[in-house]
Amino acid sequence: MDMEQNILDIIKSSDKALSVYELYDALALNNVDDLKSLLKTLNRMEDNLKVYRTKKDNYMLFSNSHLKIGTMIGNKKGFGFVNVDDSNIDIFVAPSNMNNAIDKDRVIVEVINEKGDEIEGKVVRIVDRNLDIMVGEYIQGKNGKGTIKLDNDKLKIEIEIDKEASMNAIDGHKVLVKVGKKLRGNEYKGHIIKILGHKTDPGVDILSIAAKYNIEEEFPEAVLEEVEKIPDHVLEHEYEGRRDLREEIIFTIDGADTKDIDDAISIEKLENNNYKLGVHIADVSYYVRENTEIDKDAYLRGTSVYLADRVIPMLPRQLSNGICSLNPDVDRLAMSCVMEIDEKGKVVDYEIFESVIKSKKQMTYTNVNKILEENIIPEGYEEFVDKLKLMGDCAKRLRKAKIKNGYIDFEIEEAKLIVDDKGEVTEVTLRDRGTGEKLIEDFMVAANETVASHIYYMELPFVYRVHGIPSEEKIQNFLKFVGVLGHRVNGKIKDLTPIAMQNLLEQLKDVKEYHILSAQLLRCMQKAIYDKVNIGHFGLGSQCYTHFTSPIRRYPDTTVHRLLRTYLFNHSMDKDTLEYWDNKLVFLTEHSSERERAAADCEREVNDMKIAEYMEKHIGEEYEGMINSVLNFGMFVELPNLIEGLVKVDSLKDDRYIYDETTFSLVGQSSKRRYRLGDKVKVKCVAASKEMKTVDFEIIHEFSKDKEE
Repeated sequence: MDMEQNILDIIKSSDKALSVYELYDALALNNVDDLKSLLKTLNRMEDNLKVYRTKKDNYMLFSNSHLKIGTMIGNKKGFGFVNVDDSNIDIFVAPSNMNNAIDKDRVIVEVINEKGDEIEGKVVRIVDRNLDIMVGEYIQGKNGKGTIKLDNDKLKIEIEIDKEASMNAIDGHKVLVKVGKKLRGNEYKGHIIKILGHKTDPGVDILSIAAKYNIEEEFPEAVLEEVEKIPDHVLEHEYEGRRDLREEIIFTIDGADTKDIDDAISIEKLENNNYKLGVHIADVSYYVRENTEIDKDAYLRGTSVYLADRVIPMLPRQLSNGICSLNPDVDRLAMSCVMEIDEKGKVVDYEIFESVIKSKKQMTYTNVNKILEENIIPEGYEEFVDKLKLMGDCAKRLRKAKIKNGYIDFEIEEAKLIVDDKGEVTEVTLRDRGTGEKLIEDFMVAANETVASHIYYMELPFVYRVHGIPSEEKIQNFLKFVGVLGHRVNGKIKDLTPIAMQNLLEQLKDVKEYHILSAQLLRCMQKAIYDKVNIGHFGLGSQCYTHFTSPIRRYPDTTVHRLLRTYLFNHSMDKDTLEYWDNKLVFLTEHSSERERAAADCEREVNDMKIAEYMEKHIGEEYEGMINSVLNFGMFVELPNLIEGLVKVDSLKDDRYIYDETTFSLVGQSSKRRYRLGDKVKVKCVAASKEMKTVDFEIIHEFSKDKEE
């Protein structure tokens, strides 16, 4: 056994910290060379955070020390929180205790004060700083040198740009800068590697945020060269071995502006009164072969990203909008999952096969909803009405079965930005989620479950979409919060099943702040991720789930198709193949999950920026809204279209308001007036900043309780 392991064993068995000489004796060492080796090993173990050296130069296990290791979450005001590894603990760090740490640093933090749930610490060491490529605004200095004002204002560093490293950038250019050597403290050299455009140029604002998340709009030349070699129509030999479904009534349903169409559907009523539901998905993996330049680039991107006025696609548009897209009236290669569904919404039989289809119509959700919700038949839809109504019946049964199994519908609303041809937001509305949208969702979930279950029971390496059980502590805190608001809910807290969460939401259904509480409960859940190990999908109440239905815009789906072709159509399941995929999927699923998070964060930040830009034109206007969160520095008010603004506590001029943490409310010291979550208020927009991505409101009227009731 090596010296390091021996040292760990000795320290673990000791009830106190040990000196070098106590370790020397315990290891039975007997000369100067052994002592030097011991000191060298202890230094390495200290650097690797395996042991901690006390102020008296004694050694103990790092995990038993008063130090914690985690990731710094910086704040632009100078303070931060350390998210401690493998725990739900966040340690507050005051500006004076940051010790030059910046956002995303890996740090060791010493706990200096602990009061209930509030823990304060100070950074004692920066373990790792990952500074590479940053996004910011070039500011020209008087001495020929420039500096970068970083878009991420949580990063408290200064970057100096020499003239020869500036790419001739001018004042106000948004740039990508590669951070170079450290000069002193938090000051670094840097050189510009790309000019995105001037900050006032249309679209540069969005490109700057995309660049921050390593989302690249342009495709490499090698990718575009490969794309040119892919035909824009199905070739004669490509029909061989595929089931020909071109005569069947198959069509697509999407948003009116959708260009990349992944999925098409078909339906029949069988003699036994069951439904034969076909879900036909673009066969992207046929065109995007593994390890080609297109495939490597798609892997790095991970997903398409939808940003206000544009889509940054995972695949070049010649593929995503062309040969891979299930456009109407043209032959397209597909992978079909055709399911027999009984009247209880259960899949009783299915087939998964390669096919060629010819979509009969590109339908829109708006027109499908007119048929299914209002019985109004838009022009051009006449011959499809019976099929659509049959689909509506089938979807109802699928949804009923989903709910019985534990599917949790949080009914979360989304804001939709209406953007003009200049990229400016002209209106913010709620995104529709009508019968047609739910129908497609139900059909895709059925296909995803069917495909996942098929491979799962074959016990082969696969990509699963998993969603873990929420922590009991977070649900307890949510219920405490609900109780403080005066709502009573029944049920076993330790029974953390999807059905229990359904029941919890059902009990809150009629309260005025339901949509806010639903969103808060959703935040108590874990994030859904991709994994090669199937643990089920809690939110869907599904034992086995994958993503099969969107290979044009999600790399995991493309991989699922690739695996289906390997196992089911090419019958390649030898030891080497399975070992190859078993190893590859570890990295692929982790990377895909990370890129999905980056895309979601980017989309959220772009929306915040564009909404702030929109509200800059509406300063002084009045709105009715609802308080959706209360904090010690103020409260956030949400408008009916989901625009959110901060009411700062010092803007409440009628009294001095104090945050009451026991009731999560702001209370006037003299008047005892109370502002709490769910209260309806009338507000005026008093400030908005596109650069800061913020909106500020002031309350001009609180609706009386009598009026609310």
